[in-house]
Amino acid sequence: MNQTNRLAIFNRLATAMPEPKTELHYASVFELLIAVVLSAQATDKSVNKATVNLFAAANTPLAVLVLGEQALRELIKTIGLFNTKAHNIILLCQKLIADYNGEVPETRVALESLPGVGRKTANVILNTAFGQPTIAVDTHIFRVANRTGLAPGKTVLAVEQKLDKCVPTQHKVNAHHLLILHGRYTCIARKPRCAACIIVDLCEFKQKLPA
Repeated sequence: MNQTNRLAIFNRLATAMPEPKTELHYASVFELLIAVVLSAQATDKSVNKATVNLFAAANTPLAVLVLGEQALRELIKTIGLFNTKAHNIILLCQKLIADYNGEVPETRVALESLPGVGRKTANVILNTAFGQPTIAVDTHIFRVANRTGLAPGKTVLAVEQKLDKCVPTQHKVNAHHLLILHGRYTCIARKPRCAACIIVDLCEFKQKLPA
């Protein structure tokens, strides 16, 4: 795909979604971090159902430690891998207090030093909380990037690196959420909604589906 088409794709997506944002519910950077950690291999809806009670009970690193791992597990047990996630969240909160005065750090290196936080989670926090032009390649972005021809790659990192190079500068900050939302509601996995797609004429997917 050429850069002219890439720009046109992002222009159309940005027009349709002028203020794209995460569908995770949060009221602080710490709450966002916990929600993103919980969202690994889980849907945003399932995370939101759990965090509404979790954050009512504990929404700071110290409060989570006071709550304790057993109670934390109970509050997030509807989410996949909840035992591992609860353990990592306790360790994460301990490190935030010990090393960062209870605040979520603003650098990739610091974020990735936190238990349970990998590159994708760090990218989400850097972008959503701190406005940095990072793109966290999840299953939706990976699918859209490959299916449309926007930034094809065999691995998540390859797609991320290609997007980093080819996303037009003016769309860098919002690209993450534009692509996720497009993948979640239009360019869906099993049967993409090509007939309702606003970038269908720019997309390189060969098996476009009729209405």
